[in-house]
Amino acid sequence: MRRVLFHGRGSLLAPALAGAAERCEPFRADGWSLESDEIGLILGDASLSAALSGPPPDGLGSAADRVALVHLGEPGGLDPFWSARLLFSLPADAAPAHVERALRSCHRLLEDRARSASDRRALLSRTGEIHALVEVGIALSAETDGAALIETILTRARTLTGADAGSLYLVSPDRQSLHFALAQNQSVRFEFEEATLPLDETSIAGFVARTGSVVNLADARAIPPGAPYRFDPEFDERYRYRTRSVLAVPMRTPAGRTTGVLQLINRMRRVVPDVASTAFSSVEVVPFDDDNVELARSLAAQAAVAVENRRLTESIRTLFEGFVAASVTAIEQRDPTTSGHSQRVALLTGALAEAADRAADGPYRDFRIAREELRELRYAALLHDFGKVGVREHVLVKAKKLYPDARRLVGARFEQAALSAAAETWEAAARGGWSEDRVVAALAARRAELDRAWEVVRRADEPTVLASDTGEGLRALRGLTYRDADGKTAPLVSEEELASLSIPLGSLTGPEREEIQSHVTQTFRFLTRIPWTSDLARVPDWAYAHHEKLDGSGYPRRLTAAALPPTVRMLTICDIFDALAARDRPYKRAVVPDAALAILEDQAAKGAIDADLLRIFVQSDVWRLSAGA
Repeated sequence: MRRVLFHGRGSLLAPALAGAAERCEPFRADGWSLESDEIGLILGDASLSAALSGPPPDGLGSAADRVALVHLGEPGGLDPFWSARLLFSLPADAAPAHVERALRSCHRLLEDRARSASDRRALLSRTGEIHALVEVGIALSAETDGAALIETILTRARTLTGADAGSLYLVSPDRQSLHFALAQNQSVRFEFEEATLPLDETSIAGFVARTGSVVNLADARAIPPGAPYRFDPEFDERYRYRTRSVLAVPMRTPAGRTTGVLQLINRMRRVVPDVASTAFSSVEVVPFDDDNVELARSLAAQAAVAVENRRLTESIRTLFEGFVAASVTAIEQRDPTTSGHSQRVALLTGALAEAADRAADGPYRDFRIAREELRELRYAALLHDFGKVGVREHVLVKAKKLYPDARRLVGARFEQAALSAAAETWEAAARGGWSEDRVVAALAARRAELDRAWEVVRRADEPTVLASDTGEGLRALRGLTYRDADGKTAPLVSEEELASLSIPLGSLTGPEREEIQSHVTQTFRFLTRIPWTSDLARVPDWAYAHHEKLDGSGYPRRLTAAALPPTVRMLTICDIFDALAARDRPYKRAVVPDAALAILEDQAAKGAIDADLLRIFVQSDVWRLSAGA
């Protein structure tokens, strides 16, 4: 390190001590400075008493660790800064030779101190870089948004290396092109436009991506001879920018796969001026040094892993989306009449959740739902009926109280009854000598009786509320018989068929209704077999509860309000509305939206569903999103 000696003006010792330092000059109270490779000793005496009683000059900065004081005579009234830097005191009349030896010894001591301070600063700087890299790694691991991830990588890289600008390129999945994903520039405002570049060695980024090499240029316009790449000045010309230093490093995973290129432009260094000439600092563009290269490569390696993980996550998510879509298709193929129901319920439920999130008043004014939680709710809504794949198809699509085969069998008996009645009438007429008019009247009476009975069967078979007169007619059917093809007398309608026709509402018997309702449990069993990630862990539970009611009247577990979170309540409302209003089903007619909303209002008044959520559902016009609205 170069030794500098500052002395008082007119000092008699100055000429004799010129050999004690490489640079020797008078001490100026109005300002002085040291270069980065210099250490300075101040030889104080009575002539510097006033200067040393005050603070050091402004702008001394880190050079303060490379300054010390040697004093001739007893020092007094020193500023705390100089007191802390007093190394040695000599008698005021000390011989020049003694003073020179003391100065040389103090210079060596100051050199040792400066090196230690420099080592400490280097250690602190390296420690800071390590901490910064750790923080960057944590930030990259936590970032789930693709665009934000890219921006985080480039911003942190520029900050750590002092780059004014930078860009980031991603290698396409087919490894045939480079995607220009992001550009930043501290000095120039511009509108970034994504672009695709060929993955070849004609560009700096393409060369780095193809070869895995690092490109570090002091001047982008002074590319080494023989290099296959060229600098594209189009940005500089358009925005009057000057690209000088360029550092481009590959983003490579531990397995050696290059996922992109991190390119940094114009490393900026602040220049601290000589305070004697100016008080203003300046910034200059300098080349990226070896430490910058090492830092950028470390960051690029972390970024490569983050980008690769992000792509893998997106692939898994796409795969799972396909699985969910296939599952919904499987549900709809079992019951084509409900086609689109799961998608509509998912759409309505998501919209209701977002509307509740925006609520400015009421019980849901503090309700918030994050993007990941919204995705979790969407999956629960899409898969809420998957358990129907485990319900027997003829039960699942049962349109009337009698199955088609049973209805045809009953119809065939009525036809056989009409034939057997004619045969019986003609036999009785032959035995009793009936007149033709009597035979015709008897046949007409029997036919009318059968027609009335069949009308009772037809009306009772509809999945509506069983009318009282129809119920009486069904009871009368128990006494009707017919003669089968073998001549044996048998009931016209069996007890099992009468039981089905006597269902008071809907088309399902008790056991059939239990089987249909079991789809909820089947859904839960199916969904719990999937190894959900932590952000989707509640999908099975939310889907499991979509038929529960706040008052405990739902199924299968008879849960009450305390066990039903807002997400489940939303799913329940949307499922009921779409089931009522979306489209006709074999066992019921669709109702108009106003009627469907009236039914929901009645359910809310009874405490079965959430009245506050229903209000949001109506006032926010969420219900209009349904295809049937």
